[in-house]
Amino acid sequence: MSLKKYHRKRDFKKTREPRGTKTRGKGAKDLIFVVQKHAASRLHYDFRLEYGGVLWSWAVPKGPSLNPEDKRLAVHVEDHPYDYKDFEGIIPQGEYGGGTVSVWDQGIWIPESNPDEAMRKESLKFQLKGKKLKGSWALFAMKGSSGQGGKNWLLVKERDAAASAKIDITKKDRSVLTGRSIEKIAAQADRVWRSKKNSSAKHSKPRAGGKIPKLPLQAKREALPHFIAPQLATLTKSVPSSGHWIHEIKFDGYRAILRIEKGQAKIFTRNGLDWTRRFSKIALAAAKLGLSQAILDGEIVKLKADGTSSFQELQNALSEGDQDGLYLYLFDVLHCDGYNLRPLPLQERRKILEAILPASHPQGPIRFSEGLPGKHEAIFQSACRHALEGIVSKRLDSPYESRRGMSWLKTKCIKQQEFIIVGFTEPGGGRKKFGALLLAVRDLKGNLQYCGMVGTGFSEESLKEIHAKLDPFRQKTPTLSLPRMAKVRRVHWVKPRLVAEVEFTEWTKENLLRHPSFQGLREDKTADEIQRERPVAPSQRANKTKEKAVSRKAAKQKLTSLDGEGDEVEGVTLSHPDKILFPEGKITKRELAEYYSSIAERMLPYLEARPLSLVRCPSGSGKKCFYQKHLSEKAPAGVGTVAIREKDGKKENYLMVEDASGLVSLAQMGVLEIHPWGARSEDIEHPDTMVFDLDPDPEVPWSRVVAGARMLKAFLQEFELKSFVKTTGGKGLHVVIPLSVKNTWDEVKGFSKAVAEAIAQHDPKHFTSVMSLAKRKGKIFLDYLRNNRGSTAVAPYSTRARPFAPIALPISWEELDLKMKSSQFTLKNIDQHLKRQKKDPWRDFFKTKQSLPKQF
Repeated sequence: MSLKKYHRKRDFKKTREPRGTKTRGKGAKDLIFVVQKHAASRLHYDFRLEYGGVLWSWAVPKGPSLNPEDKRLAVHVEDHPYDYKDFEGIIPQGEYGGGTVSVWDQGIWIPESNPDEAMRKESLKFQLKGKKLKGSWALFAMKGSSGQGGKNWLLVKERDAAASAKIDITKKDRSVLTGRSIEKIAAQADRVWRSKKNSSAKHSKPRAGGKIPKLPLQAKREALPHFIAPQLATLTKSVPSSGHWIHEIKFDGYRAILRIEKGQAKIFTRNGLDWTRRFSKIALAAAKLGLSQAILDGEIVKLKADGTSSFQELQNALSEGDQDGLYLYLFDVLHCDGYNLRPLPLQERRKILEAILPASHPQGPIRFSEGLPGKHEAIFQSACRHALEGIVSKRLDSPYESRRGMSWLKTKCIKQQEFIIVGFTEPGGGRKKFGALLLAVRDLKGNLQYCGMVGTGFSEESLKEIHAKLDPFRQKTPTLSLPRMAKVRRVHWVKPRLVAEVEFTEWTKENLLRHPSFQGLREDKTADEIQRERPVAPSQRANKTKEKAVSRKAAKQKLTSLDGEGDEVEGVTLSHPDKILFPEGKITKRELAEYYSSIAERMLPYLEARPLSLVRCPSGSGKKCFYQKHLSEKAPAGVGTVAIREKDGKKENYLMVEDASGLVSLAQMGVLEIHPWGARSEDIEHPDTMVFDLDPDPEVPWSRVVAGARMLKAFLQEFELKSFVKTTGGKGLHVVIPLSVKNTWDEVKGFSKAVAEAIAQHDPKHFTSVMSLAKRKGKIFLDYLRNNRGSTAVAPYSTRARPFAPIALPISWEELDLKMKSSQFTLKNIDQHLKRQKKDPWRDFFKTKQSLPKQF
């Protein structure tokens, strides 16, 4: 019951947040509680109980539930002051807890025992009398979950008349103080608290606005141009650390050049297209700024509830003709009142811009792009933590230049850029219009270079819209040559006219995109200007030498046998293609190779650049098999290696699969199981996959395994972790969680162990987290040990070295039912199952970006 931690995180010489002057002692009657909905980097609910003059506080990611079966994660955070109970408004991005806050519920809480003693025992039971939450509740700490923010607790509704398994109380999302939704609060920006000093702190009082200050001598008279091309930022590897810079949020929207003349405002794109009609509300607001002549530079964005911008949502709004929630953030003034301001230093131009912009009306669409406070690297890290696209750094002494230079630099948290659409594939499964878009960029000579395909990130509406726009540009022949490794089938080629914005994880060594996701069409950019963005060091000048094409010569190697050549699949010659590898189903090597060839497009993303452990059975299933991790002979086609340092300090070459021919080569080697690491070779110490293996005792019925997987899924959701499920080809299930590459092996293993132990503690009759066979009798072993460095789990779509060649198959949570068996999908029936599948059940796997909670 102390505000020390609360005070430590805030400087009250600079902040308007309360110090905690309003206090009530322990003997106060009618103790209040408040639940605040908080759209920060992640949406959550702050659950606060008054006691001893402060508010005990827990962050509840999923919000309270009226269902006693739901055990909501509640992360214990620092105590807050009593007068925080009425705060509703916006904490700016980059600030501690930046985002929008709404008072979701308020009322009285009645402890069922002495609160001091209950907190010592880490177990609180109490009654709530609120406008939304009523009845008996409990808060208790989880074992073994200590972290920087304290322990993780669980918030549970007790069984009483106020409990309900049918009502989702969080859908009642209006503020109990003002009746506003959190989106309405975000749009109105009527209250802003700041916890750090920044340039906007000087303007806590409204600016008068509309008054042109005395201009420096460098400003020269000039007739108002019709249009000024914008200055562009160069992509850089890191934030500049030397020199005088200002850092701003990198918005994810449309660049806008605003031109005002005689009370009329026009909005142009970066290429000079007049988009005034599309942004008519912003243009009307700009015309009321009181400026006779001006050209200003900014970005039009669509804001989400948490205050971040979304290009996808901007695209959706424009296609629907919806201008609500669109804002123009201005960051430069190029011409004003008959004067050319471009030769002035940026520092002078920003002073003029601040002077001529009035204080934003709470619902006004025009805003000033504030500078971000703090040191350069801390600013960037904070931007990434708050799910921003990145930051733009600008030299304060630089003039405005209508070109891309080194005085404006952009540093991105995520990889994202524009690509030219050169074709599209036929749709598969239940998808309509097209399957994927073929992408390209131009080299310095203007030639098109293939970059791969993007098949995720589309809605049904965007599929229709994009297909309609591509249709007029169809042509019979491609406008570029594809690399030999490109696996492209059933393609419709189009003229290189349309530009797509795409988010991706990285470039491969073959200059292809890894895990791309479509964000929207860029109508403000032409295909002729799209080149690959290559980051430079801040101190370097842009490299203007011609790019050297990086081509990969990967002629497929043919495998031969003593008996001469046999069948060829994916360029790999199979020796003894009719050899039986699975006697029960009489499945041959040829059938296994053809299966891997057919499934390669789905399977390879889970194998690429990952060290492998292989189960080799040269004489087939049921005969002698052995594990292989290292390569002792010459690598066959499509199989590579990566050197990894072992615990003893020595480096060993681990096997990796590079393409479809590599999968077929494994079949040729008699590999019946493929087990990848949970990390990629380029960052082997940071796993991007976490696996729970539900391994049931033979006495455990399948219904219990299904129920256990669903319980684990619900438990992970409390930590805001999305999970995917797959059959193992045996008797259990794997629950798999994709991760951003941020956590170490020890952290992932520690978290998975804590989860397994918490579930076993909650239901010891049916679960155990201990490997001992004696303690697994009649229970499901929650195996978290696959998250050790060097441990593996069977790959999605891999066969198993068991009778009838069962397959470890990704399924959707909806498909998982009591009629299913983990071994029911085999090499013989998999083709029929995949044809019936309307969508890839794991289509969002690589698109899912999430990290482990910091409390573990």
